[in-house]
Amino acid sequence: MNTKNTITYTKNAIITPKELSRLFQASGIKRPYEDLPRLQKMIDHADITYSAWDKDRLVGIARAITDFSYCCYLSDLAVDQQYQKRGIGKKLVQQLQEQLGEQVALILLSAPTAMDYYPKLGFHPISNGFIIPREN
Repeated sequence: MNTKNTITYTKNAIITPKELSRLFQASGIKRPYEDLPRLQKMIDHADITYSAWDKDRLVGIARAITDFSYCCYLSDLAVDQQYQKRGIGKKLVQQLQEQLGEQVALILLSAPTAMDYYPKLGFHPISNGFIIPREN
């Protein structure tokens, strides 16, 4: 499958909860993919969303919350497993960084299985963070 020529990238595209659910399931990211109303809230309240599409199929997403001035939290970076290792995640992060500019720090929480991936995109590990975890 040659996806490089067929992938298009879009800023703040309209994404349905069903599309996001399918992507989360196909990517392997741990998200509440069965809770469509919650996914709709996640879509509605993101400040920036960059998405990757193979024709009309959502194959990647970078969903972020930001003040556009000092910091940005990259809450989701997910790529369909069939499309991984093709630079889609990297491109989504690059587009986000280009919009944010050099004065905005990009922050994320990584799944243990992705700890080796993010340094390849230019992220630096930090040890000075804290979390109050979700109960659900």
